[in-house]
Amino acid sequence: MNLPNKLTVARLFLTGVFVVCFYIPWAHSMTAALLVFSVASFTDYLDGKIARARNIVTNFGKLFDPLADKVLIAAAFILLVERTEMKAWIAIAILGREFFVTGIRLIAVQKGVVLAAERLGKHKMLWQILTVLYFLLSAASAETLFGFLRPWLEPSPAHWWVGATIVGITTVLTVVSGFSYFWKNRHLFDDA
Repeated sequence: MNLPNKLTVARLFLTGVFVVCFYIPWAHSMTAALLVFSVASFTDYLDGKIARARNIVTNFGKLFDPLADKVLIAAAFILLVERTEMKAWIAIAILGREFFVTGIRLIAVQKGVVLAAERLGKHKMLWQILTVLYFLLSAASAETLFGFLRPWLEPSPAHWWVGATIVGITTVLTVVSGFSYFWKNRHLFDDA
């Protein structure tokens, strides 16, 4: 297994660690969850960069890299809903898009086509990561390591507006990128 694919598998493993950190009854659990999520997110950037630099493109990477992203993001958004940082309908819209795109990829695979991630999907992923990082950092600011950020991230109208703006941009990008992905690959549904 090449290095980019190892990083993809590591991201799946780190997702489990992230969820465990989120639930550990410990004074620094949100800080640990934030740090693990950050490392897991960085592996997404790193595996793509290495794969492009070394010209290592595999079917495993094309299929499992986006899948690992979806598992990480799904876990994060579900946990944010549980913490009441986000409305459930937003997480449902975001996760619905992810399942929809996975469905398109499965249809493509059945037809012998492997679909790679698109540029708009990468922007969507970046905004999803930024959204999760914002809310995790806000939660971690109540703990020691990031306590210096508490004055800027404690619940307030400004904090609410920043959060709502980030979530709004993420939601719109997610829906638009899902529609775009479908539209570019609509030929896969010609026999439906």
